[in-house]
Amino acid sequence: MSRMPGSWKCRIAAAVLLCLAACAHAGVMTRAALQQALGAPLVVGERDAQLPVWPIFRQEATSTVLAGYVFESIDLAPIPGFSGTPFNLLVALDTKGTFLQVRVLSQHEPVFLDGLGEAPLLRFADQYKGLSLRHNIKIGISANRGDAGASANVYIDGVAKATASVRILNQSLLSSALRVARARLGFAAGQDPGQVARVRGDTYTPMDWDALRQADLVQHRHITQAVVEKAFEGSGVERLVDGPGGDTDLYIAYLNSPLVGRNLLSEAGWQRLLGRLDEGDHAFLVIATGPYTFVGERFVRGAVPDPLTLQQNDLPLELRDLDLDEPLALPQSLRGADAKVFRVIGPAGLDPAQRLDFALRVTRDKGVIYPERIARSFTLRYQLPASQVSMPATDGTGWQGIWRARAGELAVLAAALALLAAVLARPAWIVATPARLARFRLGYLVFTLVFIGWFAQGQLSIVNITGVVQAAAAGRGLGFLLYDPMTMALWAFVAPTLLLWGRGTFCGWLCPFGAMQELVAHLARGMGVRRIRLHRTVDAKLKWVKYALLAVILVLAMVSPPWSDRAVEVEPFKTAITLGFVRSWPFVAWALACLLAGAFIYKGYCRYLCPLGAGLAVLGRVRRLNWIARRRECGTPCQTCRHRCEYQAIQPAGTIVYEECFQCLDCVAIHDSPARCAPLIARQRDRVIPIRALPAPAGSTG
Repeated sequence: MSRMPGSWKCRIAAAVLLCLAACAHAGVMTRAALQQALGAPLVVGERDAQLPVWPIFRQEATSTVLAGYVFESIDLAPIPGFSGTPFNLLVALDTKGTFLQVRVLSQHEPVFLDGLGEAPLLRFADQYKGLSLRHNIKIGISANRGDAGASANVYIDGVAKATASVRILNQSLLSSALRVARARLGFAAGQDPGQVARVRGDTYTPMDWDALRQADLVQHRHITQAVVEKAFEGSGVERLVDGPGGDTDLYIAYLNSPLVGRNLLSEAGWQRLLGRLDEGDHAFLVIATGPYTFVGERFVRGAVPDPLTLQQNDLPLELRDLDLDEPLALPQSLRGADAKVFRVIGPAGLDPAQRLDFALRVTRDKGVIYPERIARSFTLRYQLPASQVSMPATDGTGWQGIWRARAGELAVLAAALALLAAVLARPAWIVATPARLARFRLGYLVFTLVFIGWFAQGQLSIVNITGVVQAAAAGRGLGFLLYDPMTMALWAFVAPTLLLWGRGTFCGWLCPFGAMQELVAHLARGMGVRRIRLHRTVDAKLKWVKYALLAVILVLAMVSPPWSDRAVEVEPFKTAITLGFVRSWPFVAWALACLLAGAFIYKGYCRYLCPLGAGLAVLGRVRRLNWIARRRECGTPCQTCRHRCEYQAIQPAGTIVYEECFQCLDCVAIHDSPARCAPLIARQRDRVIPIRALPAPAGSTG
């Protein structure tokens, strides 16, 4: 048998790896397994031939009726988590879009794997049972919930330290469920939510309120007291009709249209409104007069109004007060009315060309001791005239809100990164004195540990790399990375620094666990702990260990995600930084052992074991600058920098091993110091100072 060419071996190996990765990501449930999961009285039918769902039936008397559908989310919305592998959820929907069951079949989120454990994730998923796709489901905390009976929104508890992960689960669940609802339950009449209209920006002409009303740009519903009482008839909370004084008027105007917004707002107010809206957002002016309004004692500025809801194609859209106080060009009769501007964010998928159903909810109490909340809704159907819209497609995503919510943290990080870049690009001032460099470095490491690590949860990890590898092997996109703004911002900074300086910028300045190790080492030295310096041959061999760990983890990421999830635990980052040592004892013991070892062998974990550091060292080989200055005397004969380098990243010949350099700037400070650099000291000693005769004093005689 002839030998197979190396290129063909590589291709076959790659194909096998891709097949294994694809199999690892496929749906896993059979009809029998689904039947066991759902149990009686539900019966699972044959799998649908066109959509990967199973119908479920319920026996009622002598007939069998369709009860809903059951499916796996990974078959319909394989949205990658932070490991690069999607959640797989077992989802059962009834025929009205209510969740009968939501169960986590598999997940590879680092924070839930031997971190917080799966229990918080399972409790989170359990909250969906009984909720409906027609609800405005929001992730928050119990304090947000208010009175569920009077609220148009449904809040479920999030999971601390796992906000982005549960948002990805939520998007996986809703995306897969909405796809089934549109295809099998008649939701949104099969409309693709990505194909929505855009508001035209070229339609402005001056118009007053009456003209806007006549053009159907401001639409109105008059709700008489008689209509309200008719709706409550038979509920036990109806009241007598007192006359026309109890009537309610509701007005809606779509402010994105320049024909509406520029005429109802001043020009400055219109520009301020545009500045408050992100790409794809929608703004509505809602005005109410009379006894029933959306503004009451419970109304909170900037929040979601409970008495007012919005639906399009029977699906809910969140209205949130924009907290915009601008003078409005309203008629005299409406100048004392409740008027608020509400925003619908772009990812909600609102289509301005389709009808919008605004509903004003009126709630009354029945009973005294344990009152029952009884509510009725009164709808205003708003349709923007076709002349105001055009039909290009847009693509809504679900990550923008997370970035907006963390804008303050990102601004602080950006300022800190700009400072670091300036210092590393022009280090002369910082390294001018040893004390100045020490103070700056110590302060920055404390900032990295406390703010970037513990507060903002910005610890980069080998999981970021394995996630990209797994997503690429499965042919999925990398959009899941956008759900962690701090990580993305750090990578956006670290990537170009690899090109400029190598791995040292992150490993030496921006790694929270690395900062913790260095701070522990300083504390140990202050306590008199003697540091061990390994022989350079032993040090060089040990530095290859991290590359071996990196190779093993990357192979496992492609062929066996479960084993990859275990292998990445060689990183103590999740234990020490993400979870703050609140974890089972073996993981805490490992993290503490790494820190304790660093007290004796300077940053031993970073130098010998860190797979992320190995990955950055490999990527850092694209470095274009030899940014550490050298003299011809460096290494021959001067060995000062080599002996002072705690990372042992300088060879006896004086050459810098940039793959092992942590950019601490100590050798830069020595190189520039006339008092510490041996060649500079020697030059000063050899310097000949000429003796010049002083001029004779004035008036002297010689």
